[in-house]
Amino acid sequence: MNEANGRKMAPIPDEQLIQDEFNKLINDYLNTNHRRKVERITKAFNFANQAHAGVKRRSGEPYIMHPLAVAWIVCREMGLGSTSICSALLHDVVEDTEYTVDDIKNMFGEKIAQIVDGLTKISGGIFGEQASEQAENFRKLLLTMSDDIRVILIKIADRLHNMRTLGSLRPAKQYKIAGETLYLYAPLAHRLGLFSIKTELEDLSFKYEHPQEYQFIEDKLKSTEKERNEVFEQFAAPVDAKLHNLGISYDMKARVKSIYSIWNKMQTKGVSFEEIYDIYAVRIIFDSLPGIDDKNLCWDIYSAITDIYKIRPDRIRDWVSRPKANGYQALHLTVMGPDGQWVEIQIRSRQMDEIAEKGFAAHWKYKESNIEEDTELDKWLQTITEILENPDPNALDFLDTIKLNLFTSEIFVFTPKGDIKTLPQGATALDFAYALHTNIGNKCIGAKVNHRVVPLSHKLSSGDQVEILTSRSQEPQAEWLNFVTTARARTKIDSALKRARKEGIKAGEAKVIEVFQRFGIEPTIGNLNKLALYFGFPKKEEFFYSVEKGEVVLPENIKKLIRDKSDKSLFTYVKQAFQMGGNKSDKKKENEEPDNEPEEKAAAIDKTKLYILSEEAFKRNYKIAECCKPIPGDDSIGFINDDNTVTVHKRSCHIATKLKSSFGERILSTKWSSHKHLSFEATLEVKGIDTLGVLNAITKTLSEEFNVNIQLLVAEAKDGVFEGKIKLKVHNVEDIQRIQVTLSKIKNIKSVGRVAD
Repeated sequence: MNEANGRKMAPIPDEQLIQDEFNKLINDYLNTNHRRKVERITKAFNFANQAHAGVKRRSGEPYIMHPLAVAWIVCREMGLGSTSICSALLHDVVEDTEYTVDDIKNMFGEKIAQIVDGLTKISGGIFGEQASEQAENFRKLLLTMSDDIRVILIKIADRLHNMRTLGSLRPAKQYKIAGETLYLYAPLAHRLGLFSIKTELEDLSFKYEHPQEYQFIEDKLKSTEKERNEVFEQFAAPVDAKLHNLGISYDMKARVKSIYSIWNKMQTKGVSFEEIYDIYAVRIIFDSLPGIDDKNLCWDIYSAITDIYKIRPDRIRDWVSRPKANGYQALHLTVMGPDGQWVEIQIRSRQMDEIAEKGFAAHWKYKESNIEEDTELDKWLQTITEILENPDPNALDFLDTIKLNLFTSEIFVFTPKGDIKTLPQGATALDFAYALHTNIGNKCIGAKVNHRVVPLSHKLSSGDQVEILTSRSQEPQAEWLNFVTTARARTKIDSALKRARKEGIKAGEAKVIEVFQRFGIEPTIGNLNKLALYFGFPKKEEFFYSVEKGEVVLPENIKKLIRDKSDKSLFTYVKQAFQMGGNKSDKKKENEEPDNEPEEKAAAIDKTKLYILSEEAFKRNYKIAECCKPIPGDDSIGFINDDNTVTVHKRSCHIATKLKSSFGERILSTKWSSHKHLSFEATLEVKGIDTLGVLNAITKTLSEEFNVNIQLLVAEAKDGVFEGKIKLKVHNVEDIQRIQVTLSKIKNIKSVGRVAD
């Protein structure tokens, strides 16, 4: 208080900042169609503000700004109501303060407490100490989500704000969070129909993992914006005139492809920015007319456009007659624009557009009270619940299985009676069998697709009519896991295999105990473990299973084996015994003795610092991942192994993305030092016109101008065009870039790009 003039001092900046953010939240909430429950939201805000008082984020701002931002995303960008807003404001209270879920329940009721509990992180869990805390958190999140979908919606909002403020964290932490977001949260947002949020999550992840590539594409989009706008105006003019004559009220706008989508297409198709023709799509959003079905209006607009422009028949997508599983509805078509380029057009009503952008959150708003919950969402949640009931102890496998069910491209398949089943693109006959019923899948021996007999692995297409063939004697096989694509099928097969394995272990144990009893030896746990270890099995269950499968042959005199105290003779004896039985464990040479010398452990790694990939430390302290084979100059990350060595991956590697999602605390930010002596493998893909001497020109250029070691050159020509792959040894990315530029200048070479092996 300023005593001299009796006026109050201005509020301190933090207090003003917090109050302004809360006012923005309330104003946006009052502009929605939800019932006015401002008092409830204010109570939750005051409670959270008091609980987090004095705590700062890494960026320096008050911690309460994060829950406020999450609540704002939940309200403004998802369109959810007061229960979700209160839960978002309170979502970190239990985790970060002394308050409990019971405290939340007493003050705000059962429903908000249940949602907050689902959003509260936990430590430890089913995957064990060395495995993924993230995977366990995700599992708990999904378990609660099956009771209330708002849990996952708020979690996605939480992740979106974390991504928007990721700049204050160290690089290794950024890579971990960005990888986890790209691997799980972006597909999850897409599966729930949150298209705009899914796009932003992908772009932000890409921005932190590949800042230079992000900036390159952003600059390209800005430099070509004027040209795109001119093409759009030219395209839109005749369409505008036609639709005005029909008396339809609408908005037409060009939607530019996201930066991540452009980069992804450049990578998968092996093309440059200039070669991507669908940089933008035209979106027509119309107002519904009384007495006219929105579906009919979509087709009226379609008819008007195809009167003007030539259509590409194979690119029509009717998501109006049958919406996608995430609620998405629109009519897509592709036409030849006035500039000779293909243009995709998306036609949708205002309601369809809001559902497309905000997903199920918007879908609920349009539901009438007498309509049941969306059946596709119910089916999806049921599948998730089944997966959670049979969790795999391997964190990566668990996350993979969940991700399998976040499919984006769908096909529609018919039963013999005409019922429709929705499956992911690439689904097989076996996936379809499990979609019908677990027992049908377990007993499946083949299928008839469009009345033609096909194997279990046959991939289905939209419109196929499928009849499943079964046999009572059939049982699930391990190789089935190689060609199923749905999470439901994988989970059911895993469950059946585990049951069979359990029975095999039990039968093997009975055989071993019977041998013990025959020689008068007590089958104690100690004796059983000792025998298992002698045969190279750290767990006796693995030993029992191998006995049942005939992979281990028990010796004639087991009494001598158990009582033998001579390590050397015993080791040799057992080695001979289990080699005869075909044990698949790593085998040392017959006369080699066990190495009892303790291994020297590498020095601890400081995860807060850049890990320098020096030429001298290669192979001793770090190694190159076989899955992506990065070379000096590539954007890379390190993964700390159990022995404290480091495996280096490309940041864009799909295995690295899974590791970031599951073992984020083991991720290192890395930097290459100069590599002048060591060489690394890289593969180039060359495409061009098949003319005499073109391959000779390539090899001559590589050997004379670059003096590189060509390890492999494979080329195939067809119909006047050739494609070739060249595997060579280089020092760094600069070598590759120089080679690409030089080869692309050779006559009749049309493209040169680096690819994975």
